Amino acid sequence: MSTRIPTSEVLRDLLLGAPAENVSVRWLMDSLEERSFGIVMLLLGLLALVPGVSGIIGVLVAIPAVQMILARKAPAFPRFISRRQVPTQRLARLIGRVEPVLRRLERVIRPRWITPIQATKRAVGAILLLLGGLLLVPIPFSNVASALIIVLLAFAYLEDDGVLLSVALLAATVALAMAAAIVWGTIKGIDFIDPKTP
Repeated sequence: MSTRIPTSEVLRDLLLGAPAENVSVRWLMDSLEERSFGIVMLLLGLLALVPGVSGIIGVLVAIPAVQMILARKAPAFPRFISRRQVPTQRLARLIGRVEPVLRRLERVIRPRWITPIQATKRAVGAILLLLGGLLLVPIPFSNVASALIIVLLAFAYLEDDGVLLSVALLAATVALAMAAAIVWGTIKGIDFIDPKTP
């Protein structure tokens, strides 16, 4: 079995083969190959932590989630997104900021309990789709738990860390169960309201 290359090194090598002026979203997805789903999850999870945009992210999360359920090799976005150009220098600055953080995390998050990516892709995609639905709930700070779980899933997926993946899936199950209980309690509460009561 070949040694898995850390994500920080993958991103560093990505810059070596990048076009001089601009790179497209499609080029990024093609270059990252099996890591592309993890990178997309990580970006969406981090963006979901930003107040006011979690609803939009909840909708966008459905795109990679459905494609993971369908076992696609890499996420495919609508043409107007995939053709979007990003200056290579801006990408280099972003990777330069993220790489040191990733290197520190990779000391703890590493390949353990390795499960083939294809075997977990559908399950992770289904959980991701449900977490995206929770991001649409208009309750203050309700996005934080879902966003953090998506970030955990992303790191586990990027580094083949089955231990972290198990923790993230357990956290997702608890979060989804709590959300279901709240919804069920709300529905039952409405049933007890007497419409004839003044």
